[in-house]
Amino acid sequence: MTAPFLSTVPIFKSLDAAELAKFGELVREKGYPKGSVILFEDDAGDSLFVIRTGRVKVVLVADDGREVILGILGVGEHFGELSLIDDQPRSAHVIAMEDATLLVLRRDDFRRRVEASPAVAWSLLTELSRRLRRADGTIGSLVLLDVPGRIARMLLDSAEESGGPLIDKPITHQTIAHVIGASRETVSRAMRGFQDSGWIAVERRRIRIMNPAALTKRARLRG
Repeated sequence: MTAPFLSTVPIFKSLDAAELAKFGELVREKGYPKGSVILFEDDAGDSLFVIRTGRVKVVLVADDGREVILGILGVGEHFGELSLIDDQPRSAHVIAMEDATLLVLRRDDFRRRVEASPAVAWSLLTELSRRLRRADGTIGSLVLLDVPGRIARMLLDSAEESGGPLIDKPITHQTIAHVIGASRETVSRAMRGFQDSGWIAVERRRIRIMNPAALTKRARLRG
């Protein structure tokens, strides 16, 4: 049942049942094993991807092999929408962090639905606006915050996405380091400090926010 699942995806959730059913007929399901590259940077952008199961990371890879994670996406999130609009190549690699199942919607099919339904176009604009605002916040954090502040901001954002104090997907120190642009050792020291202060707790490799007020204060610009 694809249409009910699509109703939970931000870019589709404002559409009525008839429109969701049409999209459900157009998408194709595809599986990717852990570690596989779903998209390469500079690939032709001809599809939108929606994550049905698993997680993926959006990354840039430097010439020396260093990896910067631009985002970690989970169930119900999507990627590839920019290439549907501007016909430009992919701007980053996308790699499966665990076994993943994706729904694939081709550009031509998407455009036909957009042209037939203004509601689809408006949903796309709303979601792009949300992502741009989040990107602005991420850039601001990287520029203005020190490493512990960036970590605090990332933990709070991850908890918000999980819908509660427990970050429901494991996040390694190495992954955090790749996201915020720091060394794993520096991240580990900061995380130990957060645990010693009682701000977070680690439960079976998952992180629970114990003192969101303290993390929020730490994630503010320090004068």
